Amino acid sequence: MLKTAVVGMGRWGRVLVESVQGRNDAGLRFVAGSTGTPAKAVDWAAQQGIRLHPNYEAVLADPEVQAVALATPHQQHAEQVIAAAALGKHVFVEKPFTLSKASAEAAVAACAKAGVVLALGHNRRFLPATAVMKQMLAEDALGTVLHAEGHISGPAAAAWKAGMWRADRAESPLGGMGGMGIHMVDMLINLMGPFASVTVQSFPRVSPHVDDTTAMLARFASGATCNFATLSLAPQAWRVALFGTRASLEMRGQQQLVFTPVQGEGWTRDFPKFDIEAAELEAFAAAVAGGPAYPLPLAEAIHGVSVFETMIGAAASGSTYSVP
Repeated sequence: MLKTAVVGMGRWGRVLVESVQGRNDAGLRFVAGSTGTPAKAVDWAAQQGIRLHPNYEAVLADPEVQAVALATPHQQHAEQVIAAAALGKHVFVEKPFTLSKASAEAAVAACAKAGVVLALGHNRRFLPATAVMKQMLAEDALGTVLHAEGHISGPAAAAWKAGMWRADRAESPLGGMGGMGIHMVDMLINLMGPFASVTVQSFPRVSPHVDDTTAMLARFASGATCNFATLSLAPQAWRVALFGTRASLEMRGQQQLVFTPVQGEGWTRDFPKFDIEAAELEAFAAAVAGGPAYPLPLAEAIHGVSVFETMIGAAASGSTYSVP
């Protein structure tokens, strides 16, 4: 059982803990943690059997802690990953991994040097529908994929008030990209391979704090094109669609696939609801135990950060930027 500390006990840190805590088959148990507002977490931590430490340094100094799960502000991730690796602690880090390619590379290098597992929380990779899409692409069921569409939105920014870290433009460049859009960027990398270039429009139409509207036109290294949008003041939405010379394949929500061939009968397939938070933590624990590698290659984790960083520059300049 991998003894883990949760760092950050806001809404998402609690979701992570509650997805596996008390389950003997998870391979992971949260035993300690810290948060920026400890007074708000005292009762919850006690209910979960988590020792509450005063700060991150105390978490890392806890001899029982073998791994950390970081649900902290984006700009803290790289430094926190490097500090954990230096003490031989395995790391699960929430997305965005970091906000610059250079810091992502430094974090990956620190974990490689220390020989610890580093896992990034792009949980949509664990959806059963994603596995089917990957399999169909491998089988060339779509032919040459010409274009991809991605959309992920939600109303979260309505609750972001002045003084909250998510309402800080430095922590949430391009608005919904940090909390939501980066998931779709990872999904597109997972399905379509690396991005080559991006053109971005991003601005606040309603929000007084951050961009609420972000849209991108992009091209992949394969030559396929892509359009993508993330809105932080709109109803919940998730959609990814691939258009090929033989067929199209669309994930509508996270539990349905629609296949439309050029010739022949199409189909719609529904999937049961699946706990992707538990799945990603279980995969992290299994990788630490010497099982299968965590199913998000670190080169792709770095590339996702590079795409995000490039999107920020492209939005600011109003021009097309190549993704390094």
